[in-house]
Amino acid sequence: MCSRLNLISEKMPGRAEHSIRGQQRNRIQLTAARDHVERMLANYLAPASRLHITRYQFDQRLLANINLAEIRWSQGYPDQAVHIAARNIDDAEALDHAISLTYALAQSACPIALHTGDLSAAERFVTMLMDQHSRHALQPWEQWGRCYKGVVLIKRRDLAAGIQVLVTALGELPEKAFHMRYTAFLGALAEALGRSGRIAEGLKTIDQALTESQTHEEGWCIAELLRVKGELLLMETDEKAAVAAEEQFRLSLDQARRQEALSWELRTAGSLARLRQDQGRGADARDILAPVYGRFTEGFRTSDLRMAKSLLDELA
Repeated sequence: MCSRLNLISEKMPGRAEHSIRGQQRNRIQLTAARDHVERMLANYLAPASRLHITRYQFDQRLLANINLAEIRWSQGYPDQAVHIAARNIDDAEALDHAISLTYALAQSACPIALHTGDLSAAERFVTMLMDQHSRHALQPWEQWGRCYKGVVLIKRRDLAAGIQVLVTALGELPEKAFHMRYTAFLGALAEALGRSGRIAEGLKTIDQALTESQTHEEGWCIAELLRVKGELLLMETDEKAAVAAEEQFRLSLDQARRQEALSWELRTAGSLARLRQDQGRGADARDILAPVYGRFTEGFRTSDLRMAKSLLDELA
């Protein structure tokens, strides 16, 4: 692996168990966050002079909507998230402000497209992000663009290429800089390593991601990181793998429910349901997944909901 990844990994216990107790410092409260954002949007008046962009680097209304898109996806409203993310791009282009457009692509359009499984849109937005770097030499957006490109390749099942692109891009990020999606990229890398047969590397990488999330009190994707760790543990041949994996799934579900993050909860409920199905406990599997799926009111064409519906049909 690249130098940055090695530097961090060497400081970690190789198979340390991560307690949810330590992660509760990351008190993500999605409902309260949404209320604050929506209150700000309802009352905010942008200065006609656009001095707010000069002072804060980004348009503040756009910034709020970028956060709102992520919140709505996490809460289980993927169609709303897609709509907000698309509007963010339109608004940023109308501003004719390169940094705001770049931020809207990196923090809204690209991740929402990947969250929902729209890989064609993700590829289009990644191309736009890379083009912004080419035209304006904005850093570290070029590395972010390549990180997203690596994730798209992984989603396209080109694991070897995706891993290589992602490892290289992550290794080129400044070591002392904070990057909001660094832990999420590590999670995607860990899962890809496991799927390519490099399970030990995958487990080391997911432990690194969990440690990073605690260090920076970055709790927004902890539920997903715990789910990925459970999936990696299931790939091991150890007879206790299923027990260890279920523990991670339970921690993930607890975290998602505390945050009211329905989209993360659905992913983990699917993972736990598949484990129950493999154990010959189809009724239990359905009891785990069906109530979570039933709380969705939109987004039924997204990849997560399609997969959940397919599994429920198998369990019927």
